[in-house]
Amino acid sequence: MTEHDVRALVEAHLATIPDFPEPGVLFRDLTPVFANGPAFHALSEALTAPFADRFDVLAGVEARGFLLAGAASVLSGAGVLPVRKAGKLPRKVLTEEYALEYGTAALEVHEGELPPGTRVLVVDDVLATGGTVGAAARLIERAGWEVAGVAVAIELVDLGGREALGDRYEVYSLLQY
Repeated sequence: MTEHDVRALVEAHLATIPDFPEPGVLFRDLTPVFANGPAFHALSEALTAPFADRFDVLAGVEARGFLLAGAASVLSGAGVLPVRKAGKLPRKVLTEEYALEYGTAALEVHEGELPPGTRVLVVDDVLATGGTVGAAARLIERAGWEVAGVAVAIELVDLGGREALGDRYEVYSLLQY
């Protein structure tokens, strides 16, 4: 299936919800894509294709990134590293804080979960301002692993996430809005 075909299939199942979670926001809902086997399969393959043979593990960013990384893991044979919100992991963790519109949040991974130098592909549903994905990438580097790239289903280009990440990481987004 070509990348154009994958885009069309995913867009055919993507739901667009106006004024969610607040007035003026146009929410792109991937849950109908996840519910459709062929669309979910195609999306999962598309996210890893640009990075073929350049990653060992997929880092799924909580929460929808878990779904994407898990599915892509099965298709690629790579492992999955959960990148969780603070306070959700039971063992010793590394923590990375990042800015939100009103305050801060934090992501965590288990310290020592992977061998040093492991090539990790960061996977998430949306790249918006770059805060979450950037924090996940910094966390991976602090853990001693290598960021192989960033793969997202949707990029909201007007919010500047790609620019916020700079040239440090190769970024692939299937859909851009």
